[in-house]
Amino acid sequence: MALSVGAKAAAVLIFTGVVAPLIGWGIKRVAGSWNSYGGGPFAILKEPHGRGAAAAQPVDPAIQAAEVRQLLEAKDARRRRRGEPALDVEAESARLLAAAAEGTPARHDEELRIEVRQLVIARNERRRRAGLEPLDVAAETERQLAELGGAG
Repeated sequence: MALSVGAKAAAVLIFTGVVAPLIGWGIKRVAGSWNSYGGGPFAILKEPHGRGAAAAQPVDPAIQAAEVRQLLEAKDARRRRRGEPALDVEAESARLLAAAAEGTPARHDEELRIEVRQLVIARNERRRRAGLEPLDVAAETERQLAELGGAG
């Protein structure tokens, strides 16, 4: 059956102007909303609900030591390829593992310390406006940095 060019154009316009939007509206009604469309157990765009930031799992010291040694050996190999002096893998590994075992937070970057201090000062201003007692800026800054777990 041969259709004229005008009939073909009319069929395309009717499909794209009427049928396609009706299909989209029907899918939206069936799925509930566009947000759930494409989701499901295998969707990778969103984290499943109910999973917040998980607490860090304890690390096996033997595995940690092996990984540190492996990373340091790779660093040493890169240094030797560039013609730089060799890295003492054993000494550096012992130093890093001792620092991790102490559990003391690494020295915080000074910019991070300044930023946390500014946040504490801003929080004190809000507390004053609310009629609350202001916090000790130095102590609160140290508490916030300790809460970060040595990041920085």
